[in-house]
Amino acid sequence: MEPIVPPFVPVIVAALLLPFLGRKAGHAFAGLATFAVVPYVWLVDSGAHFTEFDLFGFETVIFNVDPFSTLMGLIFAFIGAAGVLYSYYSDAEAIQTAFALSYVASSLGAVFGGDWLTLIFFWELMAVTSTLLVWHYGGKAVRAGFRYAILHGIGGTLLLGAVIWHYAEVGSFLFSDASGLAGPVAPVLGAIGVGVNVGFIGLHAWLPDTYPRPHIAASVFLCVYTTKTGVYGMYRVFPDDGNIAVAYMGGLMAVFGATMALFQNDMRRLLSYHIQSQVGYMVAGVGIGGALAQAGAFAHVFNHILYKGLLFMAAGVVIYRTGESSLKKLGGLAKEMPITAGTFTVAALSIAGFPGFNGFVSKGIVISASHYDFVKGPLVIGDFYTLELLLLIGGVGTFMSFIKFGYYAFFHGEYDGEVKDANRGQSVAMISVAALCVFYGISDGSLFSLLPYDVTDEAVVSHVYHTYTVPHLIEGVALAVLGLIGFRLVKKPLSGLGKVPDVDKLYNPATFYGTRYLVVGVTELYARVDDAAVALAKRSVSTAKNPEAALAAATGRESIRTKAGIERSLMLVLLALVAAVALLLS
Repeated sequence: MEPIVPPFVPVIVAALLLPFLGRKAGHAFAGLATFAVVPYVWLVDSGAHFTEFDLFGFETVIFNVDPFSTLMGLIFAFIGAAGVLYSYYSDAEAIQTAFALSYVASSLGAVFGGDWLTLIFFWELMAVTSTLLVWHYGGKAVRAGFRYAILHGIGGTLLLGAVIWHYAEVGSFLFSDASGLAGPVAPVLGAIGVGVNVGFIGLHAWLPDTYPRPHIAASVFLCVYTTKTGVYGMYRVFPDDGNIAVAYMGGLMAVFGATMALFQNDMRRLLSYHIQSQVGYMVAGVGIGGALAQAGAFAHVFNHILYKGLLFMAAGVVIYRTGESSLKKLGGLAKEMPITAGTFTVAALSIAGFPGFNGFVSKGIVISASHYDFVKGPLVIGDFYTLELLLLIGGVGTFMSFIKFGYYAFFHGEYDGEVKDANRGQSVAMISVAALCVFYGISDGSLFSLLPYDVTDEAVVSHVYHTYTVPHLIEGVALAVLGLIGFRLVKKPLSGLGKVPDVDKLYNPATFYGTRYLVVGVTELYARVDDAAVALAKRSVSTAKNPEAALAAATGRESIRTKAGIERSLMLVLLALVAAVALLLS
């Protein structure tokens, strides 16, 4: 099928029209328009693109289809439509959903661009639209949105610098003219700039700071697009052989995010840390490089969007019905909220990588690539290597934190008060996504058919991947058992643990007070210079008006006669003329 328009066009049209159509009709139209992108993306042939045209005077390709963009477009559009349905039944305002859809459209524009200039244009638009989505809720979301915007502004600036450096090296922005970012500096700037979006350790604090604060439906959109577009961007920076530092950063993210999630009691803050952890597997896959690892990274992108969106939906329903975000104030909700508890369980088993669920399939591909395709690290335990161990440890931490979430929210104790389950629309959205989590877990071949590389073809990958082998099943069950044991061991210490600080507790005050002192220092210096200039001007005027008094004050004498007679005046003028002639003749 020949392309007609870029996929972002119908979504942005829906976003623009939604507020004017009325809440019900607007959401219905927006949901249908967004879902229509799914078959459209599926039917457009790989390799199709729009003829190059000028953007800001440079040659660009605003719509380019390849297996990577197709996979991203399919899942972006599907979860966007599910998010619209969830938004309507969660009482989101029409303008909020319009902001959310403009965010979806920006993300679609980024992943379907065929050049760096188009990518960075939609990348920055994505940051703007997501910030507006956060700000719309007001309250604490406003300040969090400012911090979010500043950090993403820094990341976008670094990526723009990388793109400019790349253009200076290659003379073109087109992806087809170079493999990744060229030159010694551009890949480093690009990795750090994209690292903000994917949540590199140290650059990640915007995730748990921002995503728990806006409307529950806004969080469903936010948890999907920024970080996963970041994974796509990281692939564009390192498209072939990957990067060892990026791979190890991914492994560390998997462990760090899961560990920090275990310390959280706010449901959405816990889920936000697990975005960082799960994106760590994707980043590791991109960093490992090669067909198997990259296929695993994008399989995990696809699966993560499903189960993470579902987890935020389930947490949102709990907040919607109880008004509580803290696990310490909940308990025993499974009896009153069986649909929410059931869909949460599916999502939790999926993200943890339990056999039979989609996370088991994609996580297994990345872990296999870390064993077979990666430069081995210094630490070896049995047949396991450093990066592989980090990914496995992250898996244990994931089981532990979601056992904690489910235990305290749904199964432990009793909730003090009456509560209802998800309403009809929320239930339809959650059950639909949960069904796909199970479907792609059982029918792994259906997932494989969407991937950019065939992981079952020995001519394509270095090591053919089979999901349901005895070693893989043992590994999946073993991680679950270790997670259960680990949670049992840390359950009591965790119950008495207060809020664990993150790096933002250092750099937020440092930035605030550092900026404050800089501003105060500059203004005070200006004030002192201004005072000195005014005093000098006053002194000059006073001296000109009364030179005798000024000289007397300077020399300490009571009075000085400054008036010259005619003879002295003529002598001074003559000396001045002689000096001027001497200068001219020299």
